[in-house]
Amino acid sequence: MSSFFTLPASQRKRKRPEAPSKSAGPGRRAKRNDDDEISGSDVSDEDVPARVDEEEESDDDDEEFGDEDPAAKRIRLAEQYLANTQQEVLEDEGFDAADVDQENLRRRMGERLKQDTAESKGKLYRWIAEGLDWRGATTKVLRSKDVSKSLTGVALHGRSVLAVSKDLHIVRWDPPETGSEVKDRRPSKSWKVVRRTRGKRKDKRAQHHHADILCVAASEDGKFLATGGADNKLIVWDATTLKPLKVFHQHRDSVTALAFRKGSNQLFSASRDRTVKIFSLNELAYVETLFGHQDAVVAVSALGQEKCVTAGARDRTARLWKVVEESQLVFRGGGAPGTHKALQTLRRAYEDDSGIELQDDEAYHEGSMDQVAMIDDDTFITASDNGSMSLWNVNKKKAVFSLRLAHGVDPAVALDQASAEQVPDKTQDEKSRGGKQARWVTALAAVPFSDIVVTGSWDGYVRAWKVTQDKRRIEPLGAIGVVEPVDTLLEREGLSSDSLSKDVLTAMRKGASDQRRVPGIINDLAITETGDRGKESIIVAAAVGKEHRLGSWKSFGDGRNCVVLFEVPRKTLVADTDEESAGAEMDHLPDEEAEFEGLG
Repeated sequence: MSSFFTLPASQRKRKRPEAPSKSAGPGRRAKRNDDDEISGSDVSDEDVPARVDEEEESDDDDEEFGDEDPAAKRIRLAEQYLANTQQEVLEDEGFDAADVDQENLRRRMGERLKQDTAESKGKLYRWIAEGLDWRGATTKVLRSKDVSKSLTGVALHGRSVLAVSKDLHIVRWDPPETGSEVKDRRPSKSWKVVRRTRGKRKDKRAQHHHADILCVAASEDGKFLATGGADNKLIVWDATTLKPLKVFHQHRDSVTALAFRKGSNQLFSASRDRTVKIFSLNELAYVETLFGHQDAVVAVSALGQEKCVTAGARDRTARLWKVVEESQLVFRGGGAPGTHKALQTLRRAYEDDSGIELQDDEAYHEGSMDQVAMIDDDTFITASDNGSMSLWNVNKKKAVFSLRLAHGVDPAVALDQASAEQVPDKTQDEKSRGGKQARWVTALAAVPFSDIVVTGSWDGYVRAWKVTQDKRRIEPLGAIGVVEPVDTLLEREGLSSDSLSKDVLTAMRKGASDQRRVPGIINDLAITETGDRGKESIIVAAAVGKEHRLGSWKSFGDGRNCVVLFEVPRKTLVADTDEESAGAEMDHLPDEEAEFEGLG
């Protein structure tokens, strides 16, 4: 038999029969004769030994693999053919670096294809929370001298920051060019500030807001900026020039929340008129309205599919809207108390960075569901005015996991503020003055299709959380930018807290907790990634104000109206450096005021 597949490449040549088959027709015989004449001219003397070797090798194979079945024989010959082909390529062409580059490119494209496939299916596939140095985050403060009232919303596009305020300002901070030297430390100089002031004239035809701007959202492609206000208007702006493109009047009450569908310019808007509306900004057109909530809709979140999740404030429901199917799923809250184990985990996290003490018997009922963020198409998180965070799955009506008091509690109201008497009765106990109150979760954001969640309140910290890989729990990662607790530092240096005086130890703990304290109420959070899908760092922007974005029932006289930026580096980039050099290495943002340390 022929052993063509097992021969070396130099001896591998096909031989045609000298005479045609007897069953062949005249036409076929003539064609075969022509081929024989052509192929016969290529035959050389070197071919004769090859045929002898071929016959000898065939006989050897028959003796060695005489009992081999046909299937095994085909496999053996195929393997030998591949080995010979590989050897031939290496002998003829040798090692080619371009081929290796192409192979690496194909491998990377394969990984990206897997990620895109997972994202298109709406599945959580990125577990990156543990790979980020949350305590080593660098911090910057951005302010505008013209903004005198609370910032109510913030959006990120690349490294540009866009914010809106109650005094009708839209402000955009653009970072300095790469390599440019910042000579002035004031934020208005180190960052290019573009602002636009709205008039007070109450005219529906005017292309500006005439009441508090409550929310903002930027499209993924950077073309559009959308703002909603207490004047019932939704205005679409050119994100670069901040010129108005279209004013929508479809809502009958304040526009409280906005969200772009990922990868498109489809916009979802939520309002106090209890509706959710859909707009297509490519055509600058209104699409449709979604009805169902029984109270003001104060939060909305969307991903790549034609669906969104909303929070209905005092109706204490979250609703998943399936636009294509024209249906909705209702998830009812109510403030699950949380497990004892979850409370113990949270207590350890607070003791690490802020010293908050929690009691096992503390329970606060949910009065309003105020925040929502989608993790993937099947998982989302809500947050409420009782300080609880709940993890939901679209296939279950009850929360998969609830974690209460995410930002701790406020102490009881001071006696002089709780009593109208000129000389208040000092015998009033804490309970009669209202007792401790849970801090609301006033802001919530998540990195789509990842395990990262960040929250804000008025305790002075932006806190990071992670979703476990089984998507059944939320675990704390600590406050962003807060250094290690004093006790941990002393233990690492081999010292004991008993070796220091009480006053010194108290001052050190207070200084450590106040180092990255955010001055005021965090009204909104935005989060984005730098590099290829967050391979460099995560940037978190917090819109901070002296009072809550939807009212003035909670205010801080010593607060500030500003945007606080946190840049969280990856641990792999700072593994071999100390804390100071790591902060300098990852400090891509310009230097800012040193007075930020101790704003609390």
